[in-house]
Amino acid sequence: MTSYQPEPYKIKMVEPIRLLPREERQKCIEKAGYNPFLLRSDEVYIDLLTDSGTGAMSDRQWAGLMLGDESYAGSLNFYHLEETVQALSGHQYVLPTHQGRGAEQVIFPLLVERQGQYVLGNMHFDTTKAHIELAKGRAVNFINAEALDTAKEHPFKGNFDLAAMEQFIQDKGPDSIAAIVTTVTCNSVGGQPISMDNIRGAYEIAKRYDIPVVMDSARFAENAYFIKQREEGYANRSIPEIVKEQFSYCDVFTMSAKKDGLVNIGGLLAVREDKSLFQRCQALVVPLEGFPTYGGLAGRDMEALAIGLKEVVDEDYLTQRISQVGLLGKLLQEAGVPVQSPIGGHAVFVDVGRILPDMPKTQYPAHAFAVALYVESGIRAVEIGSLLYGRDPETGEDGLSDLELLRLTIPRRVYTDNHMRYIADSIARVYAKRDQIKGIAFEYEPPILRHFTARFRLVD
Repeated sequence: MTSYQPEPYKIKMVEPIRLLPREERQKCIEKAGYNPFLLRSDEVYIDLLTDSGTGAMSDRQWAGLMLGDESYAGSLNFYHLEETVQALSGHQYVLPTHQGRGAEQVIFPLLVERQGQYVLGNMHFDTTKAHIELAKGRAVNFINAEALDTAKEHPFKGNFDLAAMEQFIQDKGPDSIAAIVTTVTCNSVGGQPISMDNIRGAYEIAKRYDIPVVMDSARFAENAYFIKQREEGYANRSIPEIVKEQFSYCDVFTMSAKKDGLVNIGGLLAVREDKSLFQRCQALVVPLEGFPTYGGLAGRDMEALAIGLKEVVDEDYLTQRISQVGLLGKLLQEAGVPVQSPIGGHAVFVDVGRILPDMPKTQYPAHAFAVALYVESGIRAVEIGSLLYGRDPETGEDGLSDLELLRLTIPRRVYTDNHMRYIADSIARVYAKRDQIKGIAFEYEPPILRHFTARFRLVD
């Protein structure tokens, strides 16, 4: 047996990439207001900003694009997608959306019935938190304590602190809780999986207090793979079986299909059995996303998604996918770079809080590291920390995060292991010169999801 995992596919098409000279990279990041989000793609050498919509589709998916039925209503591709989702998840009612946040903008205003109601989660991601707050709700996290110690090995750092969450429900009263959101895998703490036992436990608490459960399922297949590898009783279960059990412990799921759907655009909103809730969702989809049988997508996009949902539960694919992310993590650990351990599913998360312990959180150390990394190597990465966390919607105070992480997000079926080696070498060089990294301060700060379009200056 080899010590590495060959890709379970052949490469049929390539896209040239070019590393700009360092002087040009410096000018590019200055022009972008020291915000990697505002760089042009042709200014980036290796793009690790996100795994959302950046993957490569298969030959079967490209062939599926030719089967697009671009009917406004009743597209045949929708019915193929609906059947695929029903078989995969066991949820009866399916609505396509243009992406995950399209599903979030539909479901949260229906669940948050009164201003100030709480939405509880293991750890809400940025767009989820934003849509909860736009619906006048309050997002509260109940991540387990192990997740906040990046040096500690724990198989399921995405788990809820179930005892703390139930105590909160009792203290505030069940009527004050609009929903529980189970995020699989948990992006904000390092792409960390949540165990089936913990998913089930959160659902049981919710049912005790008659609280609906929404699963943020963007990376559902990667989470299922970790359950198979790490949780007792699942080693001999197939990935589709594990996936279906995961989905049985929620009433609704939202999905950015641009991750584990293996497509470049698309999302899903599905309801397990509550027809009344589905009809209310359906009514909102029409003005917000489009007719219920296309939801902002072309027929060909839905066909590619239906095929991608079948491909993503292939264990050979998942083994190589997780192994490549693991390779990058291992190379960084060997270079002495602190990362969230164990390595997660879709990205390696560098613990910049440990690298720059004296930099104030209000100078956003992980974002500052991302700026330095781009100048050094042409690599675009993203901060997951106090900048992303945003401000308290009531007080306006900066919501300082427990973790200051730099996310190195690996697109699916795009980069080779040699790219992983270049990334690791580049990170190691920036790490070695960490005392030269300057903090950042706002020049322009948007009110919502500020990290996407903010502009900054370096702090002298």
